[in-house]
Amino acid sequence: MDFDEIINRIGTHSVKWDGMEGAYGVSPRDGLAMWVADMDFRPPACVQKAVEAMAAHGVYGYFGDDRAYLEAIRWWMQTRHGWSLDKSDIFTTHGLVNGTALCVEAFTAPGDGVVLMTPVYHAFARVISAAGRRVVECPLKDNQMDFAAWDAQMDGTAKMLILCSPHNPGGRVWTEAELRGVLDFAARHGLVVVSDEIHHDLVMPGHRHIPLATLDDRVVMMTATTKTFNIAGSHIGNVIIHEPELKKKFGAVMMKMGISPNSFGMHMATAAYSPEGAAWVDALVAYLDRNRKVFDAGVNAIPGVKSVGLEATYLAWVDFSGTGMEKAEFIARVEKSARIAANYGESFGLGGESYLRFNLAMPHAQIVDAVARLQAAFADLQ
Repeated sequence: MDFDEIINRIGTHSVKWDGMEGAYGVSPRDGLAMWVADMDFRPPACVQKAVEAMAAHGVYGYFGDDRAYLEAIRWWMQTRHGWSLDKSDIFTTHGLVNGTALCVEAFTAPGDGVVLMTPVYHAFARVISAAGRRVVECPLKDNQMDFAAWDAQMDGTAKMLILCSPHNPGGRVWTEAELRGVLDFAARHGLVVVSDEIHHDLVMPGHRHIPLATLDDRVVMMTATTKTFNIAGSHIGNVIIHEPELKKKFGAVMMKMGISPNSFGMHMATAAYSPEGAAWVDALVAYLDRNRKVFDAGVNAIPGVKSVGLEATYLAWVDFSGTGMEKAEFIARVEKSARIAANYGESFGLGGESYLRFNLAMPHAQIVDAVARLQAAFADLQ
């Protein structure tokens, strides 16, 4: 595993690199792509071998006999997260944005509210609104939950809550007390809880992720190999439901939508959830931890700029409010001077207006380069 290798992704139909100039005006020839949440690393060799075996066979028919796939998921969750689950509770979706959309369809009706703890992953709001439901934004307060304020917002029309755990973009690993607070809040207001735990394998040293289902098996869990192993293009994810009535509702929507698995994703996920995949993840997290330490130290040396300390994910959440600059100015410095494409904080909802999100899952030399570019772009503040 060579995370230091700089892989040229230009011209490969990469949204992150080939879409950067159109979205930000930053050319991939002299810029750094730090926006879309995929990694600039190859997946573990076991995943590559699985794809090569498919290619060598040369027949790409429908996937059948998912016993090894389901056992790999069960093994991973038990071994890596201490979560025992029944294989019969696992549904396979086309990624977790698709999983979110299916949950919205299964557990809410048009006009219902869906609670988000903002700022949060922007695809949630997009899917909710597209389905004719209402986004109910419950803002985090200094990256912390604020149940008293949220209770005051509830009017009985919200039917579902989507928890992002660990949190994207704030990088929080929620404590057991916070998670129990979420469950209590949902119970008070009659909300189905959907927990998106796609970043649960990418937890920094000194922190521990708690799967919500280990506290209450009535929640709807969403997990995937895609973020962990950098195989987002495989479009595969899992919605895991134990509670019989919720499972029945979700299964009916899956049937109605005609959802069936992508064979490439099934083979890749089965290979990834293995001892070889686990060793690769351990090395990856150590590498990401080094990247975030260098990035945070360099960015926090810029007066008025603050990178929120990551507890999980590879997505740095950087606040520019201390510079006193308007949003247009600090964005221009990042894009035009530093030649870096980063996600706009406002796209994540209330509370993100003064932030940018930077993807740190790239070779370390590029992180060092990014820090130097940002320091130069804000050199007059030094």
